[in-house]
Amino acid sequence: MVGYRPEEYKLSSQEYAAVGAFSGFVARVVCQPFDVLKIRFQLQVEPVCKPTSTSFSKYWGIRQAFQSIIKEEGVTALWKGHVPAQILSVAYGFTQFASFELLTSVAWRFCPHEFTTKHRPIVHTVCGGLAGCIAITVAQPMDVLRTRFVAQGNEKIYSSLYSGIQTMIKEEGFLSFYKGLGAAVAQIGPQMGLQFGFFALFTRLWRGWFDNPGHKRSHAGVTEVLVCGSSAGAIAKTIIYPLDVIKKRLEIQGFEKARKGFGAVRHYNGLWDCMITIMKEEGSVRGLYKGLSPGLIKGGLAAGANYLVYDQVCYLLRKYHSS
Repeated sequence: MVGYRPEEYKLSSQEYAAVGAFSGFVARVVCQPFDVLKIRFQLQVEPVCKPTSTSFSKYWGIRQAFQSIIKEEGVTALWKGHVPAQILSVAYGFTQFASFELLTSVAWRFCPHEFTTKHRPIVHTVCGGLAGCIAITVAQPMDVLRTRFVAQGNEKIYSSLYSGIQTMIKEEGFLSFYKGLGAAVAQIGPQMGLQFGFFALFTRLWRGWFDNPGHKRSHAGVTEVLVCGSSAGAIAKTIIYPLDVIKKRLEIQGFEKARKGFGAVRHYNGLWDCMITIMKEEGSVRGLYKGLSPGLIKGGLAAGANYLVYDQVCYLLRKYHSS
């Protein structure tokens, strides 16, 4: 199970980190095309609707966007930014799960055991939020690079990861790798807190509904982890989604030349200016939910895959150590 439990064999911090990195890698391979779609929708200033005689929108539906990207940029465009995205996922997973396991073990050590057992979803919400903040601070440079690779079309501003890093340092300075960090922390902290908290809550409800009374098991089933993990990821993503849109808009500030052919571009003076401008120009709150459909598919799949791989590999490692 995810999170510290005194009755289970405790793996080392290095093992938790390595398993977290591997689960992030697997989730990224599965979900990358939907992430590309989500980012394209998030960066589009125009309404997400079919073009009319008075307005033009490049993307207006999941199927249409898939077809447009494949036709104009090739199938491989659905994996644009995959290298920095994979580094992001591995670094993020490595840091997040190692931090989460450490924080939950500290909570168990210093809080009353009755509280941590009875209110596990609350404990996991707090520890998950803190772990998410730590992880995104470590991984933010790769998130900025990933966003910019996905944002560019056929006209390549960055031809490779090395080229992107060089260009950003030369033209915008080292701090450009942390553009949108405030929005990222404001988004990831609550989102990961809610995701870990909902996952703990949903697995508890699952066992209450489907397990025989009095039957206790230490290991979660595959279906349980997939359903509970995907549901937790999708719900948390929906609640915090506007901050993801704002973060993506801020991450491409200074990269407007790569957006030629995609539509209008805007310059924002920070998080609040970005949010107010989007709401004013792009249909109030609706503008903050652009790309929600592919975002939910990606968020649900990624969370389910993350929890499933992490839980199963940790189970196998504990089984190996105890044999």
